[in-house]
Amino acid sequence: MNDGVLGSLRVIEFCEGIAGSAAGLQLSESGAEVIKVELASQPLERGGALFSVLNRGKRQVSLGSVAQLYTLLESADVFIHQMTPAQAASNGLDDETLKRRFPTLVVSAIGGWPARHAWADAVPRETLVLARLGLLDEQPGHRPGPVFVRMPFANWIACWLCVVGVMARLIARDRDGRGGVAHTSLAQAALVPMSMHWSRARTPTPIFAKGLDKHIPIPLHRCSDGRWLHVHYSPDKAPLMAHALQALGPEEVARLNAGWPESHVAPNFGANRHIFATRPAQEWVEHLWQWDVAAQIAAPFGAVYFDEQARVNGYVVKVNDPLRGMTLQPGPCYSLQPPARLRGPLSLDREDIHSIEQRTMAPVQADASPCHVPPLDGLKVLDLGAYLAGPFACMLLADLGAQVIKVESPNGDAMRRLERTFSGTQRGKRGVALKLGEAAAQPVVEALVRWADVVHHNMRLPAARKLKVDYPSLSAINPTLLYCHVSAYGPDGPRADWPGFDQLMQAASGWETAQGGEGNPPQWLRFGVGDFFAGLSSLYALLLGVYARNRTGKGQMVASSLLGATLLTMAEAVARDDGYITEVDVLDSAQTGPSAVHRLYVCGDDAWLAVAALHADEAARLLALLGTEPGVWFLSRTRGQAIAELKRHGIAAEAVRQDQRDAFLDDPQHAAAGLHAHYPHPVYGDLQQVGGFWDFGDLPLKLDRAPPALGQHSREVLAEMGFDDSEQQRLVEAGVLRL
Repeated sequence: MNDGVLGSLRVIEFCEGIAGSAAGLQLSESGAEVIKVELASQPLERGGALFSVLNRGKRQVSLGSVAQLYTLLESADVFIHQMTPAQAASNGLDDETLKRRFPTLVVSAIGGWPARHAWADAVPRETLVLARLGLLDEQPGHRPGPVFVRMPFANWIACWLCVVGVMARLIARDRDGRGGVAHTSLAQAALVPMSMHWSRARTPTPIFAKGLDKHIPIPLHRCSDGRWLHVHYSPDKAPLMAHALQALGPEEVARLNAGWPESHVAPNFGANRHIFATRPAQEWVEHLWQWDVAAQIAAPFGAVYFDEQARVNGYVVKVNDPLRGMTLQPGPCYSLQPPARLRGPLSLDREDIHSIEQRTMAPVQADASPCHVPPLDGLKVLDLGAYLAGPFACMLLADLGAQVIKVESPNGDAMRRLERTFSGTQRGKRGVALKLGEAAAQPVVEALVRWADVVHHNMRLPAARKLKVDYPSLSAINPTLLYCHVSAYGPDGPRADWPGFDQLMQAASGWETAQGGEGNPPQWLRFGVGDFFAGLSSLYALLLGVYARNRTGKGQMVASSLLGATLLTMAEAVARDDGYITEVDVLDSAQTGPSAVHRLYVCGDDAWLAVAALHADEAARLLALLGTEPGVWFLSRTRGQAIAELKRHGIAAEAVRQDQRDAFLDDPQHAAAGLHAHYPHPVYGDLQQVGGFWDFGDLPLKLDRAPPALGQHSREVLAEMGFDDSEQQRLVEAGVLRL
């Protein structure tokens, strides 16, 4: 038995795609026994690198019928599947049936759409979901119009939503004595990054109304050797850049800048671009690192397997794969005690169901009445983070029912200058404006830490030590504290304390190169995926820590990072020590797709549609229908005609919607499925944002508090901590508190 946090649990995984399989992998390497189920009549394709990574260390069982799942579920704690509600019902695996037969079972379904949505039974394929939501129009490309998104980011986010939901439900099961559902979907996962962009207010400020336009220039600069460098924030103070700007002179700098739209990250964008082209990328990146400017070269896909920082932190592991020999694969991307562990390679053996030993499950508590409160009700969280990854994780804790107090400087979180983005990571929290690190503020900090169960942040650890909010300092105040930290490059190694951002992890991992398309410059995925992967993985590690503390009474520090969480998505490829990286699908130069059967097509009425014929028989039917010139077939039909004909042949297709923010926020079907949230805001009036990312059935989410204005709850919170009005006024006069 594995000695991980979940070592006593059994998980049944009935999944084919990335989301469910990756969720099973996370639970497995946290200690759970994971049994992957397939039907003998529909065996899973096992040849790809992705399958080898996502299913390593799992037991595998081939069933003669879905009905045999009941035998496995009798001794299971968790059941993960990717059936639509109609498919689940037809197989007797609907929520009500499972609840009645297995009252302690935690069930997580990952559909295309929420179970309460009118589209819940649509084919659950990511490209089709993105097309229908309008997200293919949100990604900038090298040409006008919607573009194919090469990274299956919704699947990866759905993996994390699934395991976070499962952990929240397991924690609630300890409280309530009952299991229940913890569902999510590809649509909810796809909407996670849109929390930064898709919101609106009755009385917006000009900055909120502006938002972040997708055409803002991204600081990806071509260097003299033809390689591309992604630089985050202005490089102007680095000596090589400063001297070059001075040599150009103000007039020439202004002329070069005038050729580009204004950039909020680099005021001299055009001049920077001109200067970067004068030296090779490696010279630039080493110089920028020396001067604490965050930057990364846009690497080939998978090159990050050979990154020293990734290896030092265990984000890359050696696995003796039965199909490929000794390989480098993504390892666990978070740390806690007991640690997540690699549980061996993919097994090629399928076990007989009769070889699975039965376990005695704890009975439902006889006096356990239904408990209709959020899963994390009562958990107290102190959010010291800024920017995106840390605050987003704490927002989700609030969604799940935790009490969250956000502490920020009296001058405000640096992200407040991007008001819509800031608001998208802050709902559900009470806000305190307090200057950390000041002697006058220390009694308040100590009171908050004694109050908290959890402290979460993503500042660099040297800054945390300087401000006396590092783990040793805070655990001395509260020994049972769970302390969660999100770093850029991981807790160990030479870059442990370096600055880093989502954009740089996309560059380092190779996703920017992949998104650019064959022969094109690299391109950033606007969805900020690395931040969300890191925030969600930190939340999973944190809930593992809560689950463990509920059994041992011991606090600890847990951690995740942008590098580790982004590297996990490299699972499409594995590598060898000699530098070889297995091949992956390549996006075409037009950025329409990786193949004729998985692509965006423009039709004769200039409307776009998406095709995702991902099964072999479906792909064969599509290719036979389209003939030798697929583009011509679509151009000879309107979009409506093309979709109707494709569906008559059993081929999954979807209209690519465009300009969908207001349409999404107006749609009553999305509202009915819980995908909208409304609340009054002290500045914006009525604020509408993306809604819930889970469905817990009988347990509600808590989506009733708007993002806090700066210092909005300082007086209220300090009063609760025992500081009266006169004490608060002294803190204000000392310049450490804003009321």
